[in-house]
Amino acid sequence: MPAVPRHDHDGLAPVLQVLALWRGRAPLLLAGLFLSLLALLSGLVLMRGAGARLAATAAAGVVAGALLLRVSGVLRVVLRYAERLLTHDAMFRALADIRVWFFRRLAGGAAAGLGFRRAGDLLSRLVSDVEALDGLYLRILVPLAGACLVLPVLVWASYGADRALAAILGGLFVTGAFLMPLAAALLGRREAAMLGHRLAALRIGVLDLVSGLREVRAFGAEARILAHVQARDRSLLDGQARQARLLALLGGASYLCGQAAVIAVLASVSGVGLGPVPAVRGAALLFLVIAGFESAAGLTRAGALAGGISRAAARVVSAGEGGLAKRVPPATLPAPAGTDIRFEQVGFRWQADRAPVFDGLTLDIPAGSRVAVLGPSGIGKSTLAALLLKVAAPDTGRILLGGQDLAALDDRSVRRRVAWLSQATHLFADTIRANLLLGRPDADDAALWTALDRAQVGDVVRALPDGLDTWLGEGGTALSGGQGRRIALARTLLSDAPILILDEPATGLDARTERDFLETLYAVTTGRTVILIAHRLVGVERLDRVWHLTAGHARAAPV
Repeated sequence: MPAVPRHDHDGLAPVLQVLALWRGRAPLLLAGLFLSLLALLSGLVLMRGAGARLAATAAAGVVAGALLLRVSGVLRVVLRYAERLLTHDAMFRALADIRVWFFRRLAGGAAAGLGFRRAGDLLSRLVSDVEALDGLYLRILVPLAGACLVLPVLVWASYGADRALAAILGGLFVTGAFLMPLAAALLGRREAAMLGHRLAALRIGVLDLVSGLREVRAFGAEARILAHVQARDRSLLDGQARQARLLALLGGASYLCGQAAVIAVLASVSGVGLGPVPAVRGAALLFLVIAGFESAAGLTRAGALAGGISRAAARVVSAGEGGLAKRVPPATLPAPAGTDIRFEQVGFRWQADRAPVFDGLTLDIPAGSRVAVLGPSGIGKSTLAALLLKVAAPDTGRILLGGQDLAALDDRSVRRRVAWLSQATHLFADTIRANLLLGRPDADDAALWTALDRAQVGDVVRALPDGLDTWLGEGGTALSGGQGRRIALARTLLSDAPILILDEPATGLDARTERDFLETLYAVTTGRTVILIAHRLVGVERLDRVWHLTAGHARAAPV
């Protein structure tokens, strides 16, 4: 997928960035657009020929253009079917590209403790915003291209009959197909932004209610929380009602433009103020006008939705770029066999307008040692893990792994040497086996049981009715917090990486469970380089060195 530049949050910039992501689908998208134009053109020919034949038959009993009507009729049906098939297939593939790009960027950010803090906002961007982007092609670009085709055909067909009529029809079509949708886009832009925020707020509220139901009941807050969700729901419905009224008003104005065009053609045939235009030619023109304005009828609705599509594009691109301002440059050298780590005068900040996280950070982590990196929240402990995992790159200085500059080493090769157990380790709504295989897809049952036994949770799994095939439920709800954390530890141990980063691994556990978990963790990581990231020590750690992070520097402390 092509890289996406930084964007503006308004206007065409995010839309153009989305189109850049679809560059690989351009042949398919253009083919669908071409078929759409051919189907529209065959429809116009069919309607014009039908009008002429009907008038000629009524006037003189002459059957005219039968072959042309049959050919254009068959072509319209075939081309319309092919166009719908191709355009929707192209759009589904393009949306799949967006989702893959979004997930890859999100996964990169999440590895550094970045990304979304609120699941409802993530859900809104993954579902509503990405799906809204299908309107960019199917509801805007394709109909707009059709309108650009209809306008010259309409003016050309009427110009030979009456120049004044051609000017009137052209003006009405421009008003109904271009100006009204533009007005709808401009007027609905602010409303679309509000609707996006309100929909995200509603989803956040619903997810908070569902995920925090136990706490809500414990504090007797059911009525208050439900009223809060209902208020968000009413706010969303009010915004949707205002958008619907705007759409109805401008859609009605666009419809009146089409009716005025029909009246203008009828007046020219009757010789009232225009024309006179011969009946046969007038009937053909009338059918053409009806078909032409009908083809552009959806543009006003598309205009009203354009603001929402632009905002959706901005939110998706913003989310994909979030926290990834400093992309790691590509490298191809494999990671060395050595596992000693050294930070040399490392300076880093996540964004140019933020204070530096590190300013001349220097520390050593010998191979096979156990090191603790301590400091309060926000001091940069997780950023240190992000730099080691090559999610981000230093602004100044360098990081050495086995004596080689980390910047020159291949990302995947580095991550095979470095395992990571985070403070927010997630267990998926799947079986224990599937959760373990995330760390090593080719592991057999013997390896899985070995990892579970080393994490001292093997007996618990054996006691379950389905063993490794036990369904954990969302977030591992089938297990206690300590058991779930041990399953996550077993998953990490399966990687056999010689360097293990433990980022607040016992967060959320009670004091007794925390001590037991850490004792297990230290017992099963003998021989590995262990980097414990924490804000405090609990007394069971077996460490070779302790580093305190303060003001962007590291200070060694006695063990």
